[in-house]
Amino acid sequence: MTKSSVFLFPAATRVYSCVRVVCLRGVCGIRTSESMSKRAKKNEQEAGDGDHDNGTAPAAKKGKKVKEPEAPILYSDPPDKMNSKDGRAANMKITSWNVDGLRAWVKKKGLDWVRDEAPDVLCLQETKCAEKSLPDEITSMPEFPHKYWAGSDEKEGYSGVAMLCKTEPLKVTYGIGKEEHDKEGRVITAEFPTFFLVTAYVPNSGRGLVRLDYRKTWDVEFKAYLSDLDKRKPLVLCGDLNVAHEEIDLKNSKGNKKNAGFTAEEREGFNQLLAAGFTDSFRELYPEQANAYTFWTYMMNSRSKNVGWRLDYFVLSSALLPGLCDSKIRNQAMGSDHCPITLHMVV
Repeated sequence: MTKSSVFLFPAATRVYSCVRVVCLRGVCGIRTSESMSKRAKKNEQEAGDGDHDNGTAPAAKKGKKVKEPEAPILYSDPPDKMNSKDGRAANMKITSWNVDGLRAWVKKKGLDWVRDEAPDVLCLQETKCAEKSLPDEITSMPEFPHKYWAGSDEKEGYSGVAMLCKTEPLKVTYGIGKEEHDKEGRVITAEFPTFFLVTAYVPNSGRGLVRLDYRKTWDVEFKAYLSDLDKRKPLVLCGDLNVAHEEIDLKNSKGNKKNAGFTAEEREGFNQLLAAGFTDSFRELYPEQANAYTFWTYMMNSRSKNVGWRLDYFVLSSALLPGLCDSKIRNQAMGSDHCPITLHMVV
C-alpha cells in the first residue's frame, strides 16, 4: 500500500471523520481526529493532576535565580538600665505576663523564669483558672507571700488576672466598679504607699469585631477609673491592653487595620488614655524602636519569624516619669504566645 491508496467503506458503515494514513517503514495505520483529541485531553489532564498533587510551581528555568526568603528581623533586648535620668537607683521591679492559661504555663516551667527574673511584683493575665483550681506550684511560692486572684464569675477558664507581691499592699480591690466589666475578672488594683499598681486584661474586640462596641465602652470607663485613681496617687498600669498603638507596634500594619487590636477605634481609645496624662513607658524610652513585639500567634511560625504585635504595656502617670529607669521586653522567655515585660523604676 502506498501513500496514495484510498480506502472504500460500504455506505452503511461510512465514518464521518478525518482519516490520516500513516505509513512508516512499510507499516500503515489509521488515526482519526477523534482518537487524537482524546489522547491529547488525557495527556493534559495527567499533567494538570501532577501540578495539583505536589502543590509546587513548575521548575525554574536552568540558570534562573530564585529569590531567597528574607531573613527575619529580630529584636534584641538591650542591657537593663538601673538608674533614672536624674541618677537615682531603681528600687522597684514589676513583671507582667499574659500566660495564656496558668496551668499550662506552670507545666511549661514559667515559674522557673520568674524566679530568675525575681521581680518585687508579678502580674499575670489570661490565667483562665478559677481560684479553687490553682496549681500548688504557684499558690505555695514563698517568694510571693501575698497573692491575689480574679476570675470570671460566669465562665470558668475564661479571662482572669493575678498579682503576686513580696510586700503586702496597703489595700487591694477588684474590678473598676462596673458590674458589666467586673464579672469577667479583668482588673486588680493594689495600693502601695506612693503609687497604685493596676494590672488589667483588656477585652479583645473579637473575630469579626463582634465585641468592638463593648470594647469602646470599656475604654471610656476604664480611662475614667484610672483618672480617678490618678487624682489620689500616681499609678502604674500593666498588662495585656489588646491594642497595637501605632504602625511601628506590629509587623503587618496595612493588613490589620480592620482586625481586632489595630482598629481606628481601639487606637483612638489608647490615644485618649495618653491624652489624660499617662505615658507608654517603652515608647518614652525607645521612641523609634521597631520589631519589638510581645505577642505572636502560634500559627505559621510567627514567633521565629518575629511577625508579632506589641500588646503588653507599662503605662505610667506623668508624676512617675522622673523615676522611670527601664521598660523591658523579655522576648526570649517562652511558655505563652506572649512574652513577659519588666519595669524598673524608683518609687
